[in-house]
Amino acid sequence: MSQLRLKLLEPHRTSLEKCVYCPKLSRAACPVSNVEANETVTPWGKMSMAYFAARGDVPLDAGHADPAWACSACFGCRERCDHKNEVATVLTDARAELFARDLAPEGARRVAERFSAREAGRAGELDARSRSAAAAPDAVHVLLGCGYERHAPDVARDALDATEALAGAPTRPVRACCGLPLLYAGDRPGFEAAARRLAAEVAPGGRFVAVDPGCARAVRVEYPRAGVSVKAPELFVDLARSSLDRLQRSASERRVRYHDPCQLGRGLDRYDAPREILARITGRPPEEFIHRREHADCSGGGGLLPATRPTSSAAIADARIAEHRALGGGLLVTHCAQSLQRFRTRGEPAEDLASLVARAVAPR
Repeated sequence: MSQLRLKLLEPHRTSLEKCVYCPKLSRAACPVSNVEANETVTPWGKMSMAYFAARGDVPLDAGHADPAWACSACFGCRERCDHKNEVATVLTDARAELFARDLAPEGARRVAERFSAREAGRAGELDARSRSAAAAPDAVHVLLGCGYERHAPDVARDALDATEALAGAPTRPVRACCGLPLLYAGDRPGFEAAARRLAAEVAPGGRFVAVDPGCARAVRVEYPRAGVSVKAPELFVDLARSSLDRLQRSASERRVRYHDPCQLGRGLDRYDAPREILARITGRPPEEFIHRREHADCSGGGGLLPATRPTSSAAIADARIAEHRALGGGLLVTHCAQSLQRFRTRGEPAEDLASLVARAVAPR
């Protein structure tokens, strides 16, 4: 068979062919196609369009490129697939090919264009904290995630405080962005440049902790794919889980329900740790959604969906919130900057696991 004209998709040929000839067995797992009711944006439709574009069966134009961005990178379809096809990874590479041909949707282009300006504007309290930790040889590099820094600075501060208390050392926020927004936008050169900046910043060594699971997965999984070498960060949830005896029980009797973030759960296989942490803090296991753990529904916040398909993103979040309320409500807890932002902007006063840990950690 002839070589694909979208070169980054060549290693994914088998996955693409399996999806193209599949009778849509993972259709119900896709949050985007569920809210849009459009076969073109089912996992089958998106993979088929990428395959046809790569083979030259359809024109390389904006209309045929668009489905590649109709993915929240939730990995839900992979869990329903007998072959465990990495649809999100294939579509991420398709975005890179299409972005390079100036075929990305406006929302993706806008994110890429604004990235440098936003990077330059990251300052304030976290910078001051970085300077105060600069002289400490045992300072812990903490990759907060720009989603927390921009949209939930309260959680960013809580995460730094909790990490400092649990690690027993000063914390130094990593100033470089992991570049995940650029990866999902399709700007592969920009993502690789961001990855190299972050790798250089943490290169001196020492302990390295990642709070946002999207950033953690980017460093652990996407950096090696991009050829960038960096020490894999420790996850904040793993740090907290290893210190359960340091966490004090809350006096609150409020019900707590846990939402599995896609990047933390299906992306990094962390399902038990956050539940054990919540059980320690609240005195009982958290309440659950109908769909949870490997089959948890998406919040609509990932894959750059709020920028490229805002209506669909909002509908996905609204459905999750509606289920939470129908099950009795209470405090909705997650551990993902994008999920937290989606829930809060759609009217649910959710909290992040990092904040609960910061309030519960006992001083040494």
